[in-house]
Amino acid sequence: MDLLQLKEELEQNFLGRVVLKAASALYGAGVKLNLAAYEHGWKSAKSVNSRVVCIGNITAGGTGKTTAVLLAATALAKEGVRVSIVSRGYKRQQKTEGPVVLFDNPDADWRMAGDEPFMMSRVLSQYKVPIVISENRAEAATEALRRFKSQIVLLDDGFQHHRLHRDANIVLVDAKNPFGNKELLPYGVLREPLSALKRASLVVLTHCDQVSRRQLEDAKDVIREYNDCVEILESVHEPEYYFDICRSKKVDLTDIKGPAVCFCALGHPATFEATLEKLGLELKQKWRFPDHQFYTEDHLRTFEDTRAGLPIITTFKDFVKFPDNWREILTTDVYVLSVNLKILGGETEMNKFTDVLYPNFSKIKNAK
Repeated sequence: MDLLQLKEELEQNFLGRVVLKAASALYGAGVKLNLAAYEHGWKSAKSVNSRVVCIGNITAGGTGKTTAVLLAATALAKEGVRVSIVSRGYKRQQKTEGPVVLFDNPDADWRMAGDEPFMMSRVLSQYKVPIVISENRAEAATEALRRFKSQIVLLDDGFQHHRLHRDANIVLVDAKNPFGNKELLPYGVLREPLSALKRASLVVLTHCDQVSRRQLEDAKDVIREYNDCVEILESVHEPEYYFDICRSKKVDLTDIKGPAVCFCALGHPATFEATLEKLGLELKQKWRFPDHQFYTEDHLRTFEDTRAGLPIITTFKDFVKFPDNWREILTTDVYVLSVNLKILGGETEMNKFTDVLYPNFSKIKNAK
């Protein structure tokens, strides 16, 4: 039984809810004590000789953070800004003594880096954006500066990580379920109290196309209770194309319609499935796995044996965790959906996003 299943079972009875609330109180005390240690100087944050911007969230689960990091890195790199990404490599299977660097090394192993950093390195390879992985994010940032002279370091999923000083915080909030029941983990979904929103330099609401305008305004009202001057942007996750992994070629979104099967290991699998259905797929089978699940030959054989000849759809994050001999099992009609984060409102709103990343970036871009 995984932690999510245990939580769901505990929520079904009074005693279980008491246990969860008690655990949330202990968790909250630890969060407050850790933050106070930095605020009062008992612990000190390390500064590096580069701008550091965190892209993170205040809740557990999928808010679209990875796509936001990709959007930020791509926008900066396209304009010649030397950008690096620093990540802890959550749930990587092989730990190392020092930082792991993903940069122009096609033979790298995702097990040493983690699935999300590895996937980002593949997507960003054309822009030569290095990704440095270490549980010690300050050490990783130092390595990024030493090796790549980075002008800006993007801290991937580090809003609750205070050991590395940052110049700005971009906080992502899922419009579908902004703050859950407003309780801390494990009773709720909050990683820290909503008062932490006061540290946000910018808030990006994601999945805005999946809720009503009233729901969006309600989420904004809550955010402004804690940070009344923060800029709040709206965004959507926009499908870009399918990638046929068996033939290594892009496929137009309109080319695949009708019955299909899918699988994923994401924080919010329903969002991925709903996207496929909006694209015209009739999902006959949906496999859901815990976030960051890695795949075995048996997994792939199950997909192949039960798909009844239908196309299989998955994500880049899942694809990078296939076993090395996946081509021997999956030989045709296997597609990865490529999805990008789009800031709504046109160039003006996008400039607000990039200017938080790199002050006056829009002026630098327009001057070219």
